[in-house]
Amino acid sequence: MVPGDPATSVDTATTVSGGLVQPLTGAQLSSIASFYNGAVGLDYDVAHTFSIADISESGNTVTVVLNAQSPFAIGDQVVIGQGAGTDLAGYTGTFTVTAVNIANPFFPNNYAFQYSNPTIGLAEVNITPDGTASSNPAITGHVDARQIMDVGVMNGNIPAPMMAIDEDDEFFLTLTNVGMIMRPDLFEQHTVHFHGYPNASAFYDGVPDASVAINIAASFTYYYLAPDAGTYFWHCHITPPEHLQMGMVGQMYVRPRQNRVASTVTLYNALQQQELDLRTKCDSTTDILCSNPLPAAGDNGSTGGFSAGVATKTYAYNDGDGSTYYDVEYPIQMHGFDPNFHFVGMTFNPEGFADMKDKYFLLNGRSYPDTVNPDPLQTQSADGVYHFSQPLATIIKITPGQRALLRISNLNVSEYHTLASLGVKMQVIAL
Repeated sequence: MVPGDPATSVDTATTVSGGLVQPLTGAQLSSIASFYNGAVGLDYDVAHTFSIADISESGNTVTVVLNAQSPFAIGDQVVIGQGAGTDLAGYTGTFTVTAVNIANPFFPNNYAFQYSNPTIGLAEVNITPDGTASSNPAITGHVDARQIMDVGVMNGNIPAPMMAIDEDDEFFLTLTNVGMIMRPDLFEQHTVHFHGYPNASAFYDGVPDASVAINIAASFTYYYLAPDAGTYFWHCHITPPEHLQMGMVGQMYVRPRQNRVASTVTLYNALQQQELDLRTKCDSTTDILCSNPLPAAGDNGSTGGFSAGVATKTYAYNDGDGSTYYDVEYPIQMHGFDPNFHFVGMTFNPEGFADMKDKYFLLNGRSYPDTVNPDPLQTQSADGVYHFSQPLATIIKITPGQRALLRISNLNVSEYHTLASLGVKMQVIAL
């Protein structure tokens, strides 16, 4: 399956048993090399998957030998998964590759890599397992436009697909109002409105009174120049309470230019280019949207990998000193659901906005027990076919010693939400 493909094929997304269409089992899911993840800017959920030929440990160092040439580089995140054979207790999880091209008695050196595991002695010293090694999800900013209408439901996702772009990108977003098959009586317009995002023009703001609203069977292209790194959310600004309830809301990441500092280039020299472009020139005394302070001349940053002029990590924003670096990032989109409001809408009655009260609460569109399911969820549409929906998992995997960036948005209409992690220290770095 490929990114953006809503998996309408029975052969791909479902199995047929006794004439009945059934969802894929866990074993079948694990055998697929990649899953549709439904998010704009997200690559495969599993970009590379290989069977493990051998695992051995020496102290805190684990050597993994694959059955093919390893695609992993030092610093890559690798997911070790359990297969149907030998128990891999103690080895499964997400780890950082520390060495590649490792000599081994089985295959060429480029078939093997190593990682450090703080927990040792939980499995045999040398085993021939039935397991997999996979690369972690990656967000690239590439857009796949093959999102299609399926029985009146756009991929069945709530919130809407997430987007990810790089700072300084020129971003074109085309919104098409296709209407609803089951409600031909509706003629509502739609827009895209960002919170906290400085638009190129008020023309693209999405507030219908001051910009453009899109009628049914029409399309409109919004233009954005990504000026400031951060986490933003967007929604339809036509009858916002109703449309947010119906899932017309989502997140967008803007990743900082600091991520793109090349080796041998100092942080100062890399970031001073922003001062030469009026679109990105930053004066924090006059520009309230400026989050890109230029460090002092010759300052290469004190932490986060800048000591040698090499950006070895990713960052939340252009901090100037590398202090906001992180190893892994996760979207946390908190949302709510009022079943009475939805029922009234389905029965062609006017919704009571004053009585709206969310009763079901969601993380990335999931409630328990789906919140502890690492796989894309499968839902059966009215056409009898199972599709992947709610692709973003809510499980946060962090290797000891790593930093995780949680991009949190409260997309709820009627309730306030907060997030707590018992026993794990959290720090707010931006609002």
